[in-house]
Amino acid sequence: MNRIKRIFTVIHIVLWTLFSLLVGLQMATDRDPHWLATTVGFIVTCLFVFYGHFYLLTHFSGKRKKRAYFLRLSAIIVTVPFLFMMLHKRPDGWDPVLGSMALLFIAPVFLFLSWLARVTENLVLNTVEKEQLEKQAVEAELYYLKSQINPHFLFNTLNNIHTLVYKQAATAPEAVLRLASLMRYMIYESNAHTVPLSKELDYLHDYIGLQQLRYKNSPVVDMKITGDTDACYIAPLLFIHFLENAYEHSPGRLEPGDILVKIHVKENTLIFICQNPVAPKQETSLDEPGGIGLPNIRKRLQLLYPDTHTLEITDAGERYAVTLGIHDLHLQFHERKDHLLYHR
Repeated sequence: MNRIKRIFTVIHIVLWTLFSLLVGLQMATDRDPHWLATTVGFIVTCLFVFYGHFYLLTHFSGKRKKRAYFLRLSAIIVTVPFLFMMLHKRPDGWDPVLGSMALLFIAPVFLFLSWLARVTENLVLNTVEKEQLEKQAVEAELYYLKSQINPHFLFNTLNNIHTLVYKQAATAPEAVLRLASLMRYMIYESNAHTVPLSKELDYLHDYIGLQQLRYKNSPVVDMKITGDTDACYIAPLLFIHFLENAYEHSPGRLEPGDILVKIHVKENTLIFICQNPVAPKQETSLDEPGGIGLPNIRKRLQLLYPDTHTLEITDAGERYAVTLGIHDLHLQFHERKDHLLYHR
């Protein structure tokens, strides 16, 4: 907001400087021996009318202040001829009455210009403020949506780690490190608007590693990654809900590779695929698989990638599949970065 106000201040200075030069040049061309005094008197009087009215429009614009506004406006108009005659060094033959009348006809022009400037500034400032409020509302909603990660996962993980520590299992230190890495990413690194895809994948690996504590079999998740993930930036915590739901709505016993996760990056397009077997209805707490967090995911995607993402969910009975496509990914990253710079 302060940046916009500074821009308007610069515009005022530039326009008044050009107007003063134009008036001075005109007076000098007319060979007026007192052209400088005439120019100064004229410009100062115009400034008085313009910014006097500008001040009234800023501080006396409410309905309850109409009377005060018109009284002060009348005082400005009455003061104009006296101010001009006081500042203007009159040449021989100058009629102050005619000069005052001419100025009184000019005064309404600057009253109108000051009104136009005030209305324009108010319109721009209100528009920017509205955009900032909308941006803050979107960011607050995104923060809320991003924080809706299943808290049961944390409690279950802590219980699993407690069991490992109690049994003095060799995997206990690794589990603690994975949990610390996961919490660090959730609390600190995920506050950025975008993160490298490689960091998001590290987060998923830590999450899968902790979930694997529940299973004695070989890794139940088959994760395949293709493409250049280092050059790709995405919104943080974008895939975790899909993976959460895959675990939540799979059967209690999973075989190695039952949950399939594919991430493919090609040019500026990212494709995320998550497939899992569907548990019998009596084993799930919800009516349909993948129900937890799905409205959350759709809302976040709509806010983060409007018109540039596709989300397909397929329930084939025995297998549940989610396919998410994000297009123009690098372009969106740059646009979002520029947008943030604009509001600083």
